[in-house]
Amino acid sequence: MPDKIKLLVVDDSAFMRKAIQMMVADDPNIEVIATAVNGQEGLDKVMELKPDLVTMDIEMPKMDGLASLRAIMERQPTPVIMVSSLTSEGAKITFDALELGAVDFIPKQHSFVSLDIVKIKADLVAKIRSIHSRRRTLMAQYALRKGRKYGTSSRSSIATPPVLVSKPKKTKIVKLVSIGTSTGGPPALQTVLTILPKNFPVGIVIVQHMPPMFTKSLAERLDGLSKIRVKEAEDGERIEPGIAYIAPGGRHMSVRKVATYGVCMLSDKPQDLLHKPSVDVLMASVAEFCGQSSLGVIMTGMGHDGLDGMRAMKAKGADIIAQNEESCIVYGMPRAVIEAGIADVVSPVDMIPSEIMAYF
Repeated sequence: MPDKIKLLVVDDSAFMRKAIQMMVADDPNIEVIATAVNGQEGLDKVMELKPDLVTMDIEMPKMDGLASLRAIMERQPTPVIMVSSLTSEGAKITFDALELGAVDFIPKQHSFVSLDIVKIKADLVAKIRSIHSRRRTLMAQYALRKGRKYGTSSRSSIATPPVLVSKPKKTKIVKLVSIGTSTGGPPALQTVLTILPKNFPVGIVIVQHMPPMFTKSLAERLDGLSKIRVKEAEDGERIEPGIAYIAPGGRHMSVRKVATYGVCMLSDKPQDLLHKPSVDVLMASVAEFCGQSSLGVIMTGMGHDGLDGMRAMKAKGADIIAQNEESCIVYGMPRAVIEAGIADVVSPVDMIPSEIMAYF
């Protein structure tokens, strides 16, 4: 029998500490080994108990979640899932945490009567299990990113940020790029979008599994870092070259042809899908919109959202790029596409921009 996953819960709210403990209680492979009421106590318990994974609240007395996270990653690198409030300020701080080394986040719920509580529980358990299974890889990736960001490594290959690499030019004509991602997506999107040139010749449509408000903050952050423009998509908005459109959290996005161009269409339907926005919904619409003249990219994330949509794209003659296992935070969505045999290219995330540019 495998060893249990040792979880440390850090939150100043007694309710949230109990809630997280109850959410994971039914899983025999997860054990909450301790709780902490502030960031300093959380740091001390990480150093003492060396848990496999930590859930970390953001706003706490004595030492907040960001300061605690920063200290943990410097002194005892450990996978950390942030517990984030669903506000625009909560989104901003969560993205700061992801840049500091947190691997993901879950929404902070203050009531068990929430209709989403079953889904949140299932997501939390799945994230804990998946992240733990890739713990060594994740910490190696963190060391790599830290070397790039701070130049702490003597190895030039680590200290040098990703750049465009010349690839043999493809003969296929591409009129639209579509990207789907989930857990681990923000840093992956940052790696890809910030390397693309300002004169990128076509539009890009993106689904990143995230709650409302978080996608707007994500788009604004990526826009400030990228040469291309990045924005949250609006209903009926015309897709223009050199602009990346991120589907708003809580709404599906599809592409529809109007006259001779494409527009972003937002909808609450279908309502019975696990994810909203859904990668499958977007990719299926891209298949209908421009078929073989489209390029699909699937990156890090749990589950298999995007597989059916990319099958539809492939059936129309589109090319598909999938992120490789080694560079994924969670190797779920790309794995489903790769194992289905529909990926034309399997690439490390920092080479995906070069693979995309080979079509232009």
